Amino acid sequence: MDWESVRIFLEVARAGQFRKAAKHLRLNHATVARQVTGLENGLKVKLLERHTSGCVLTVEGEALAAAAEGAESEFLKVEASIGGATGSIIGTVRVGAPDGLGNYFLADQLGRLAAIHPGLVVQLMPLPRTFSLSRREADIAITLDRPKQGRLILSKLTDYTLSVYAAERYLAREGRIEKESDLTGRLFVTHVDDFAYSPALDYASALGRLTSRRYECSSVVAQIEAVRGGHGIGILHDYAAGRHPELRRLLPEVRFVRSYWLTSHPDTHEVRRVQEVHRFIVASVKSSRASFCSD
Repeated sequence: MDWESVRIFLEVARAGQFRKAAKHLRLNHATVARQVTGLENGLKVKLLERHTSGCVLTVEGEALAAAAEGAESEFLKVEASIGGATGSIIGTVRVGAPDGLGNYFLADQLGRLAAIHPGLVVQLMPLPRTFSLSRREADIAITLDRPKQGRLILSKLTDYTLSVYAAERYLAREGRIEKESDLTGRLFVTHVDDFAYSPALDYASALGRLTSRRYECSSVVAQIEAVRGGHGIGILHDYAAGRHPELRRLLPEVRFVRSYWLTSHPDTHEVRRVQEVHRFIVASVKSSRASFCSD
């Protein structure tokens, strides 16, 4: 049994689609399909049920995927032990993070790390979604909720706060806001409920009762830009809003506290490049802890 074919099959099993797996593997779609078909022919068994929307593992496919993951885990352990003896950090580490933290903190910090290590490729994915470590969507993932299941290396990264903000020009045009009742009738810039991937994003409901006028944006970046543009008020991350002097923090008694959790997979956590990125994220957040929580 050829390991390269098994490795490609495992990626298809995780992705659920040939095209998605091919993109992740940086291979041609036809090459991926040919490898999996060749593996099935060699084993004389069907591993995948092909459908127009994707593919589903057969019983035999599930058994092979489980065995392949075990073999992959052993390879990674060997890589970790060998890699620890070398001086340079080489390879790719993918980091999945909420878009607020990713865009307004990690993009700068991890860029600095990549500049220090020429052989290290850091792939930052600052997206409003969750990431599966078991399916290798990321090597390190930062979540808004503490994971309750799965094989994970887990630690609390930091608490952070959010407050009500508006642009100075908005306040000059529409009037000052000194108490909660002053929010009545204002345009409220907030998230799109249908795309809220975590209960931690539900802070906006505390003020939603005061106004029925909403401008909904699915990303933190879009919300901040809309508030900066002077179009309405919004609940924004304090560490991100603090970058923009034109934003004014309102109603200091209205404050929301949330947490970031740092996770990695036991199979890859000891790989030196993953460890280095993991340590760097922890150290960077620790040194900037004061900016994450407002008084």
